[in-house]
Amino acid sequence: MAGGAFADGATLKRAHLYEYKTTGYFIFSCLVAAMGGSLFGYDLGVSGGVTSMDDFLKKFFPQVYRRKQQHLHETDYCKYDNQILTLFTSSLYFGALIFTFAASHLTRSKGRKASIICGALSFFFGAIINAFAMNIAMLIIGRLLLGVGIGFSNQAVPLYLSEMAPAKSRGRYNQLFQLTTCLGILVANLVNYGTEKIHPWGWRLSLGSATIPAILMGVGALFLPETPNSLVEQGKLEEGRKVLEKVRGTTNVDAEFADLIDASNEAKAIKHPFRNLLTRKNRPQLIIGALGIPMFQQLTGMNSILFYAPVFFQSLGFGSGTSLYSSVITSGALVVGALTSMALVDKFGRRTFFIEASIEMFCYMVALAITLALKFGQGVTLPKAISVFLVIIICLFCFAYGRSWGPLGWLVPSELFPLETRSAGQSIVVCVNMIFTALIAQCFLVSLCHIRYGIFLIFAGLVAFMGTFIFFLLPETKQVPIEEIYLLFQNHWFWKKIVGDGTNDDGLDGEKGQPN
Repeated sequence: MAGGAFADGATLKRAHLYEYKTTGYFIFSCLVAAMGGSLFGYDLGVSGGVTSMDDFLKKFFPQVYRRKQQHLHETDYCKYDNQILTLFTSSLYFGALIFTFAASHLTRSKGRKASIICGALSFFFGAIINAFAMNIAMLIIGRLLLGVGIGFSNQAVPLYLSEMAPAKSRGRYNQLFQLTTCLGILVANLVNYGTEKIHPWGWRLSLGSATIPAILMGVGALFLPETPNSLVEQGKLEEGRKVLEKVRGTTNVDAEFADLIDASNEAKAIKHPFRNLLTRKNRPQLIIGALGIPMFQQLTGMNSILFYAPVFFQSLGFGSGTSLYSSVITSGALVVGALTSMALVDKFGRRTFFIEASIEMFCYMVALAITLALKFGQGVTLPKAISVFLVIIICLFCFAYGRSWGPLGWLVPSELFPLETRSAGQSIVVCVNMIFTALIAQCFLVSLCHIRYGIFLIFAGLVAFMGTFIFFLLPETKQVPIEEIYLLFQNHWFWKKIVGDGTNDDGLDGEKGQPN
C-alpha cells in the first residue's frame, strides 16, 4: 500500500507498558527548551522588516534606497535586488550550517542542555554586535554569531522535546518549538512595526531586541534537567532513571527505562555515527529525515515570504507601514497554524497534515502566480481589491504551512533516528535545512527580479512533488515510542526491501560499523 506500514503493523517491544502523568516539572522543561524556537523565529521575522526600513537602507545600502525611492509609487519586481543586502539575511544561515557539526558533537558528548546554553550565549552576543553595527562588516559578523546560536539551538531543542515527551503526546510537545518560532516571527514583526517610526535608530532596537529571547532561554536552561536518553547515553544510569521518574510522574518506568538501556547499548557500539547513517538499516532515516524533509521544508517557498514579507509587500506597491502591518497578519496566521497542529497532530497523524496541506499550498501558489501574471509589474499600484486578495492568499498559505511543513519539518526528523545516530542525524537535518534556507534567502530577490511570477509556479511544482514524496515514503509515527520507530521501516511496503532485518549493512557488520 502507498502509505506503508503504520504503527499497528510493527512489532513494538514494550510500548504498551509505558506509564506517565503530565507533571509541572515536565511542562516547565519543555517550555524553557522550546524558547530556542523564538531565537530562530525572531530572526526570521526581524531581518525582512529591517531591510525594508529607510534608515537602515540609507546607512548601509544607499543604492537600494535610491532605487526604492525612484519606484516609490509603482510596483517593481527588482526594487531590492542586491546580493549584499540578501547576504545580510543569508549569512546567518551559513553560520548555522558550519557550526551544526560542532553542535552535534557537544549534544552527544555533553548533552542537549549544553548545546542549548551555547546557542543562547552566541545568539546574545550576535544581537549585541548587530545593534551597535557601524558598517556592513559588523552586520555580517553579528549575523554569523546569530547563526552559530541557531545552529546549536536547532540541533538540540527538537531532540530535547522529542526525548522528554511521552510517546502518545510527542507530536504536541515537540511542536512547541514551531509554536515559539512562529511567536518569535510575530513578535519581530510587531517590533518592526513600532520601531519603523523611530528615526533614525529604530532598526537598532529591532536587531538588539533579539537579546531578550536569548537571555530568557540561557537563564532558563540553567535550571533544565538533561533528557533521560542523553543521561543514559553518557552512562549516568541512576541519574537518568531519576529524571525519567520525575518527568513521567511515576516510579513505574521499568519498561521505558529498559528501552533506553537497550538503545544506549546499541549506541555505544557505534564509533562513527555519521558513517553509520550510510548503512542500509539507516537509509530510510537518512533519505526521509536528514535529506528530504528539511530540504523540502525550505523549498515550499515559505521562508522566502518570511524573510522578505515587508520587502515583498512593498514591491507589490504597499507603503512601508502597510507592508509591515501585512507581515504581522501573515505571521499571525503561522501562529494559528502551529496551535492547530499542536492540538490535532497526535490525533490525525503526521502524514495527514503533510499531504492535505501540500494540496492547499499548491493551489495557493498557483493562485498567487496567476494573479501576479495578470495584474502586477505594469508600473502602477495594484488595485486595493487585488492587494487584499494577495494578502489573504499569503495568509492561507502561511496557515497551511504553519500546521504542516513548518512544525513537522522539525518534529518528524527528530523522531526517526535511533539513539546511536540521533545527534549526527539531527546535525545533518540542521545542515541541509540551513543550506536551503541560505540559498532561498540569497536567491529569492534576484529570482523575483528575473523570473518574476514564475518563481511561484516553481514553488508550486516543488510542493506537489513534496506531497507525493510523503505519500509514498513516510510511515506514520504518531504515538510510537521514539526508541521503537525504526521498526516501522522493517514493515513499510518499500523500505523493508532496503533495510531487511537490519543485520546486513552493505559490507558493514551490523551496527558496529566494522568490516566483515
